[in-house]
Amino acid sequence: MQPRDLSATSPYVPGRGIEEVARDLGLDPAELIKLSSNENPHGSSPKAVDAVYQQADDGLHVYPKASHTDLAEKLAAKWGVADEQIWVSPGADGAIDYLSRAMLDPGQSVLVPDPGFSYYRMSTRHHHGEITEYELSKADGFAQTADLVLDSYDGERIVHITSPHNPTGSEWTRDEIRTLLGEVDDETLVVVDEAYGEYSEEPSSIGLLGAFENLAVLRTFSKAYGLAGLRIGYAAVPESWADAYARVNTPFAANEVACRAALAALDDDDHVEQSVDSARWAREYMHKNLDAPTFDSAANFVLADVGDAGRVAEASQRAGVIIRDCGSFGLPGCVRISCGTREQTKTAVETLNEIVAEVTTT
Repeated sequence: MQPRDLSATSPYVPGRGIEEVARDLGLDPAELIKLSSNENPHGSSPKAVDAVYQQADDGLHVYPKASHTDLAEKLAAKWGVADEQIWVSPGADGAIDYLSRAMLDPGQSVLVPDPGFSYYRMSTRHHHGEITEYELSKADGFAQTADLVLDSYDGERIVHITSPHNPTGSEWTRDEIRTLLGEVDDETLVVVDEAYGEYSEEPSSIGLLGAFENLAVLRTFSKAYGLAGLRIGYAAVPESWADAYARVNTPFAANEVACRAALAALDDDDHVEQSVDSARWAREYMHKNLDAPTFDSAANFVLADVGDAGRVAEASQRAGVIIRDCGSFGLPGCVRISCGTREQTKTAVETLNEIVAEVTTT
């Protein structure tokens, strides 16, 4: 017996971890700086950590019913929407699956960005949908506009857009998102992925839910809140079809510890402010000091054009700085460098400048 044909589905390629690289290269993990996965260099919200310990003491033997409800209510209050408009999920990717379950019939098409987050494609194919693409152009700094998407749009059931975009860091303006929502068919769902939304100065598209019934917005606690290891996120959806959640949600998929940590993290404004300010400083430092062209970013990473990304990323890894080779995104000349602490960012820039100088002269 074999699984169904999955050959058209490319697996998600995560950034390499410290333990993995240390084993491969025979290095001490303490000597490595990981800037490959856009994680929060300041760790988790301290209030969230306290909540995790408290929940471990209180017991892990109960299903996350109350905590799930409490988190949805708190998020709804934060964004000024009804409780049922918040679909709590195991990470933003879990919310992508919920929307695919709710919206896709077999054979319907989904329009996704290229380059872009591979799970848009994976979830579509898992739910027997078809993929079409719109291309973000390196030549114009990966600008994202309604016209860019509409040039490739052909009535797809779902359109995925990302703001800020991974791996480029470019973002949508509120006006361009409004234009796109007004131009697509009423039966086309526009999904705005705001996984990096806390780092952007653009307003969240959640504020548009009252005006559009073909919009869903994804958010996560993985980045600015530093809870990537707990896998907790959510979608915000229009009130008119919010009750579909009960029919597509995996029972208790968002676990008790994650929900309690997220509840606490929402009260930790100081940690989020530190994380966002630190990322803005690191972005600016890399733009000014990296000896390679960089692209404007509104996220917690910078994309740099280094010519031979595989070679640069490999050499950087050996030198103790793990970055992301963006060949898997279809950008073989680029590397993505997550924003670290000030010390980590300075070390990364110094290391990469030496490597880029060597690579370009050999």
